Amino acid sequence: MGSSGGQAFPPARPEVEGLQAYSAPLEGRRGLLRLDFNENTVGPSPRVVEALRAIPADHIAIYPEYDGLREAVVAQLPRPLQPEQVGVFNGVDAAIHAVFHAYGDRGETLLTTSPTFGYYTPCAQMQGMAIEAIPYEGEAFAFPLEAIRAALARRPRLLLICNPNNPTGTRLAPPLVLELAASAPDTLVVVDELYEAFTGDSVLPLADFEATPNLVVLRSLAKTAGLAGLRIGFAIGHGAVVDRISRVTGPYDINSFAVTAAFAALADQAYVDAYVAEVLRARDWIAAQLQAAGVRHHVAGGNYLLIWPRGEAAQVDAALRAEGILVRAMAGKPLIDGSLRVSIGTQEQMQRFWRAYARIEALPVS
Repeated sequence: MGSSGGQAFPPARPEVEGLQAYSAPLEGRRGLLRLDFNENTVGPSPRVVEALRAIPADHIAIYPEYDGLREAVVAQLPRPLQPEQVGVFNGVDAAIHAVFHAYGDRGETLLTTSPTFGYYTPCAQMQGMAIEAIPYEGEAFAFPLEAIRAALARRPRLLLICNPNNPTGTRLAPPLVLELAASAPDTLVVVDELYEAFTGDSVLPLADFEATPNLVVLRSLAKTAGLAGLRIGFAIGHGAVVDRISRVTGPYDINSFAVTAAFAALADQAYVDAYVAEVLRARDWIAAQLQAAGVRHHVAGGNYLLIWPRGEAAQVDAALRAEGILVRAMAGKPLIDGSLRVSIGTQEQMQRFWRAYARIEALPVS
């Protein structure tokens, strides 16, 4: 039996007792410039807000209905798919957890890269899986393609690729992703494409889920459409695989507000396109400022970049917060310890960040 303050309690499974849970975002972030969790920094389309406000009060007392949502997702994809090839989840985090719950088991192996999205590790650990995390290569954090190929020969249960990778922005070309999946039919290859819209590296235009039924693609409306607070994500793949991933979820995991918002967001692709274009302009602008000021940085894919401050990273992080600006310290992360990950918002927001950062680091501002 376990104990807490003298009180005995039933212990959880050994994997859970030894688990360090993934830390959720800090509280108290509202009202600040949120450049810490790669969110949309301006909010969703006005059509989303209008749709949410129009929900009748009595509909809140009704269990959610999902008719047509998968069809709406399919309509926005770059190639024709069937609705049963799309699974809907309470955020991509829930989809990731469901993948591990459906396919991961004690003694099997998760193959992934390092550093990458931190939630993969606890999901593997709670299933009792071994983790083989292969580091990115060199100062440009290149994808360790040959090492991954060699590891796939050992037939891991899962390969998880964040593409572009969070936090390094590393991108793997879609033909190479498909090549990896085709070479390892016994491994479920999961491609996390949450930031794909900012790079255009999706495997979906080329994917043939009949030829590679072991391929699953994750998408979200959090980073581009601004629905992070409502939690809705998608797993796209062979219908039989999506079915099995969906079996381990609850019957009403996605709430009615998220469904309503998703329909409205999917119907306003022009809003998403305009936001992505603004972020890309801001990314180019801030990269130019960092380059001109001689600040060590790394920018590749996604709506974020890495900066290595001249001063102590924790102190710069705290000083930025005092200015009302949140960034994410990469303390303890392999290869990038001592850096700050900075999400990219609008050009105006990045100008505000740069003024504060340059003042804290005593850098010239042009």
